Amino acid sequence: MARAIRQSDLEAYLDEALPSAEMARIELALRQDPALVKQMAVIHSRRNAGVHSLGEIWRRNRLSCASREQLGSLLLGALPEELADYLTFHLETVGCRYCQANLADLERQLAESQHAVQTRRRKYFQSSVGHLRRP
Repeated sequence: MARAIRQSDLEAYLDEALPSAEMARIELALRQDPALVKQMAVIHSRRNAGVHSLGEIWRRNRLSCASREQLGSLLLGALPEELADYLTFHLETVGCRYCQANLADLERQLAESQHAVQTRRRKYFQSSVGHLRRP
């Protein structure tokens, strides 16, 4: 039996802060349940009216998310143990999609070969050479 959809689930859905399977489950329920659509409309109206709870402000501003610099330091193993443990929890247990996407981008950049970096830099330079001024 599927778990009932709570107001906090709908708020997280609006913030796109749920795992993709949960987002899909809620979207399907919204398509099938007019009462749930009305509940969502009330939440959306309240947000547009400027009525916010502390929890909504926290989620919307992603106050528990890591900075890009912190995620990069996590990849390099250069964080204090407590912060590294928190970020691992945030990424793996909470499943923050924003931080996961940021981390995946950093991992891709880290894995990029030095040859590819030099090739890209050479192309940038060649494409801008006509725009450089001579002293």
